[in-house]
Amino acid sequence: MLLLEASFFQLIVDQFKHTSWQEWLGVISGFICIYLATKENVLSWPISIISVVAYAWVFYDAKMYGDMALQFYFLCSAFYGWYFWINNKASDDKPITNLSLKGWWIAGGSVLILSAVLGLYLDKYTDTNVPYEDGFCTALSFVAQLMLTRKILQNWILWIIVDLCYIPLYIYKNLNLSAVFYAFLVAIAIKGYLDWRKTYREQTN
Repeated sequence: MLLLEASFFQLIVDQFKHTSWQEWLGVISGFICIYLATKENVLSWPISIISVVAYAWVFYDAKMYGDMALQFYFLCSAFYGWYFWINNKASDDKPITNLSLKGWWIAGGSVLILSAVLGLYLDKYTDTNVPYEDGFCTALSFVAQLMLTRKILQNWILWIIVDLCYIPLYIYKNLNLSAVFYAFLVAIAIKGYLDWRKTYREQTN
């Protein structure tokens, strides 16, 4: 048993040793920006730009083209979120909002349609071997990020689902450090939801 544990630990260490510096940079900066987002700290947006650029490189090498393209959207939304959060902080408006039932239907429908379109496109026009998995994760991330920029409480619920889906996908693509990172992100997203829900309730009382 001890020998098996030692072999497994050594395997993990060896895999981390072969992790590219781009993935390390993406993971570290990504962890910082997500943590700051849970604290409603506007600095999460400029730091996220570093993570976005690093991961665009990582996903290109891994032939995860949907996620690579998603990074350009994240880049634009980072500047938008940065602007929106700064302006919101300077106003008297309540920053965190709640998603209505109609909003849930729109979000869910958008994810399904975008997943199908991206999956078909990636399957037909690229050499990726995970077109529909990549398409679904990309679509869900797209909607979750849009909700985050608008400070919609339920963005964290979508991020929890996204992070759980990415873990096995990253393991399959040998992005083991990112898989570990996303396991931590599940816990951070849960905390982010609980913190934001508390703030939202305080705002509405």
